[in-house]
Amino acid sequence: MAMSTTHKISADFYDDNFQLIAIHSGLEDYAMTYAINSNCQLHLKRMENDLQFDKNLSFSVFEWDDEMNDMCWTLISNKCMVEEVVPSDGFFESNTSFRTNHLIKERKEVDYFLKIDAGDELKLEEQVRFINKIPKVVTAYPLETQTLKSKRNLIF
Repeated sequence: MAMSTTHKISADFYDDNFQLIAIHSGLEDYAMTYAINSNCQLHLKRMENDLQFDKNLSFSVFEWDDEMNDMCWTLISNKCMVEEVVPSDGFFESNTSFRTNHLIKERKEVDYFLKIDAGDELKLEEQVRFINKIPKVVTAYPLETQTLKSKRNLIF
């Protein structure tokens, strides 16, 4: 009789392994990606699949695996517009309204997260400077991942 082993990796295992840059900007995701690629010398590309939590909830994801420097960059939208149909009470047509959902709910003010796997602090500060030079970026800053309650949403 063969014994099977189950390996469990705790979510905490990943915690210190990635760094986050929070970005405030009204730019559309493709425009944001283009601007970051141009300013930061990255090569982010839209992933085939968005980050999906249920049929209505998906967040766009752009990724680049920088094999030369052994780093992985991921730009994730923090916002997702959800269409809601509000049923009417008889005489009126149903109304459609839009609600914004957030990947990281406690940071609703953030539009995008740039996640850097296995990056060093120097690279992070440098990229924050580059991102802050992008027109239409209100601000960008490093975010302490330990303080995020919903950081698990960023591990995929």
